[in-house]
Amino acid sequence: MSIVTNSPVMWVWEKLSGAQWMDAWEERFHGNPNLVVHVLKGGKSLRVEVFCETGKDAEAIRERFGGRVRELKNADWQKPYQIPPPLKIRERFVVTQEDDAGKLKAMRDTFAGREVISIPPEMAFGTGDHATTSTCLRFLVDIAGKREPGWSCADLGCGTGVLAIAAKKLGAGEIFACDYDPFAVEVTERNAVRNESPGIRTEEVNILGWTPPRTYDVVLANIFSKVLIQAFPVIAKTLAPGGSLVLSGILATQAWEVFEAAAGHGLGFPKVVKKGKWVTAQGGWMHDLKE
Repeated sequence: MSIVTNSPVMWVWEKLSGAQWMDAWEERFHGNPNLVVHVLKGGKSLRVEVFCETGKDAEAIRERFGGRVRELKNADWQKPYQIPPPLKIRERFVVTQEDDAGKLKAMRDTFAGREVISIPPEMAFGTGDHATTSTCLRFLVDIAGKREPGWSCADLGCGTGVLAIAAKKLGAGEIFACDYDPFAVEVTERNAVRNESPGIRTEEVNILGWTPPRTYDVVLANIFSKVLIQAFPVIAKTLAPGGSLVLSGILATQAWEVFEAAAGHGLGFPKVVKKGKWVTAQGGWMHDLKE
């Protein structure tokens, strides 16, 4: 267990959960090195913990997910966290959790020709190295290469904002990024500034009750399968004619159910990539795909 902190006093948020939700917890806090998931005796339940430097951070998690917060004192949590190697996306991007200015400059020199996107690990999902996010990024690069600059984009469930930031750098014009988690919206805004990607409109939105004000040429939805299935009526209203749709956050065991629900709204996915237990798909309107 590697805990990132410089403080002798810490807070820990913890919650008991059914074992069937392990994938959801791991994905929700993916990229946060201070997440610990304990499988309890018998294997039917979990204790999920996130270690925080401030009580405010811990309380923010409690308000969103329930559970409880405890203060820890006089413990040695200063074990070094190793930033994973940068992730290369096609010939276009390098995505890294590094945020040190000097190291980022060296990385830009090393990967000349690619843009470096810095997404430090925080409690919002999507540092780029998870299979779902990385495959979305690859699909996004491919989509942008076939569109004229100025295409519009909606990132539904933006997490850290890495997809919206990549869209901006790939030539998107109007970009809308939303998440049901207000912390994710804040993180997206910080990361947009960090990566010099102005003009991304952000909003705290529960898409299940959202009415899109317009349609978008490219729609990205990296969301859990069960939410995707419920959200297809909204997603269908968000995607413009001739638009491209990228879905992820789909467990392979639930993929067929997701694609059946999408087909009921006229959406199809000729490109599907499976990485480990996760599936990512690219498609659009079925009538456009047949032409």
